This record gives sequence, C-alpha cells and structure tokens, in this order.
Amino acid sequence: MESLKAVEAAQEVKQPAFKKTKTKITWKKIKEQKVLILMSLPFVAWLAVFAYTPLVGWVIAFQDYKPQNGFFGSEWVWFKHFIDLFQQPLFYAALKNTLGMGTLGLVFGTISAITFALALNEMRFTRFKKLTQTVSYLPHFVSWVVVANIVTQTLSISGIANELLMNLNLIDAPINFLANPNSFWGIITGADVWKETGWNAIIYLAAMTSVDQEMYEAAEVDGANRWEKIVNITLPAIKPIIIVLMIMNIGNLINIGFEKQMLLGNNIVADKALVIEKYALDYGIGMFRYSFGTAIGIFKSIVSVFLIVTFNSIAKKTGQGGLI
Repeated sequence: MESLKAVEAAQEVKQPAFKKTKTKITWKKIKEQKVLILMSLPFVAWLAVFAYTPLVGWVIAFQDYKPQNGFFGSEWVWFKHFIDLFQQPLFYAALKNTLGMGTLGLVFGTISAITFALALNEMRFTRFKKLTQTVSYLPHFVSWVVVANIVTQTLSISGIANELLMNLNLIDAPINFLANPNSFWGIITGADVWKETGWNAIIYLAAMTSVDQEMYEAAEVDGANRWEKIVNITLPAIKPIIIVLMIMNIGNLINIGFEKQMLLGNNIVADKALVIEKYALDYGIGMFRYSFGTAIGIFKSIVSVFLIVTFNSIAKKTGQGGLI
C-alpha cells in the first residue's frame, strides 16, 4: 500500500531521534527565567533535604554502627557488612524473588497498560470511554491492605474463583491458590496489574491523543483497517514514550516494595515471598543490625543505577532514543 508506506515515512520524519543540544547558561537567560527558577526552589529544597541529605547515613554501612555511639564513635569495619551480605544464601533467594517478580510486573504491567490505552483510544463512545477511564483509575488509590483482602477472598477455597472453576467443571475440588508456592509470583503479578493498569495507561493514552490525525485519514483512504493503523501509526508514534518509561521502570526493578508480598504471603509460600526489602527489614532493622540494613540499601541503589545506565545505553545504541 503506497499511502500506508507514505504514512510510515511521514511518521519517521515526525518522530526524530533524541538529540543532545548544548545550551549555554548566561545571566540574561537566568533573569528571563527567574520566575520559573523561584517556583522550582521549594521542590529543589525538598529533594535536597529528603533525597540527598539522607545519603550521609550511608557511612554507617562501613561502620559497626551503634546508635549510642553515633557516627563518630562507631568502629570502622569498611566492607565487612557487604562481605557478610554476599555470603548469605538467603540474600540470593531474596534477590531471585525480587528480580523475578519485578520482571514479571514490568513485562505484564507494560503490556497491559499499552493494550488498555490502545483499547480506550479506539473507543468511539465518548461517555463509555470516560466512564471506563475513571473506573480503571480507582484501584490505584486503594491501599494494598484492601487489595490483599480482595485477592485473598477471591482466591480462597470458598471464593469466587473456585466457585467459577467448579461450575465450569474445570476442577473437581477447590484449590488453595495462596498455599501453592509455584503460583505466588503469578498472584502477585496479577494483583499488581489489576491495581495499576488504569493508572499506568494515562501517559500512553495522552501520547496517543497527540498523534497527527492526518496519518489516520491517509491510511483509511488507502484501505487500512484498525489493526494496521495501530501497528503502523499509533505504536511507532508512542515508541519514544514506551522506551523512556521502560528505562525508568527498569531502574525500579529491584525496588518493588514488600507490602503485597507480606500481606499475601504465608508460612507455606515464605520462600517465594521473601524480597530484598523484606530481607533488609527482618535481618537488618528488625535485628538492630543498622549497618547491615544500610549495606543492603546501598546494594539496591547501585543495582538500580547500573540497570538504568545499561538499558539506556542499549536503547541509544540501537537508535531508540534514551533517557539520559
């Protein structure tokens, strides 16, 4: 289809690669932007106080820190706590679970958000579209305590999931899903996807609304159906947004929290539910090993930075743009 090829060519022209431009900062430009600079100062101050100042506390990871002795009175042990950390088999189990659930959440969360945004973008009934958007956002604002209770009741032996499967004659007896270690990662991923899909789709949907409508009209004249327009116009148009969000989410691959694992976990699935942050809480702060817990936090930060830099470099080398 010649028109469709022309649309693809126009798409490539309208979506240039990210280019670095060097801007020289002068007093004239600072004076021109003084109002914006003043408006940003509170946020810069907040970032400095709550994000960068606490980094001073990293020093205790290299000490045998005792609260009564403080920073200056605690004994320096340098990398002792890091060595202890890497010698703990339980740490590697927690790391495996964290990366496993983080990867599943990233893959299925991204796919579900993009798919949902595409479905909303293709809706022609405006009222139903707005209602669906509003309803899909609501789970994001619900506490994990409430979500965990909903999931627990749904997947219990007498829950709706077992009732539905038995009525469809797919199973003969109820299944205790939450007592099956092999299904725990899937339950966590499913709950997370249900909770966050509507919220994560907002940015993708906003990017889709900015696509030039003339491209769709040209493709329609050429006889392209909806699927062809999605594949050849919509997805290429939002590809830079997908890449940037993927890089940002990859940086948080190891920072998946521990609330959902703690609330949905039990003694039977404990081996599959242990994550890095829960490990730091139980074997660091919980045992008053503040230095050991801080060492875990530093390890997490280093891994996050490494993941962001690595995947950003890969994206740039493959011509897909980048975040930094």
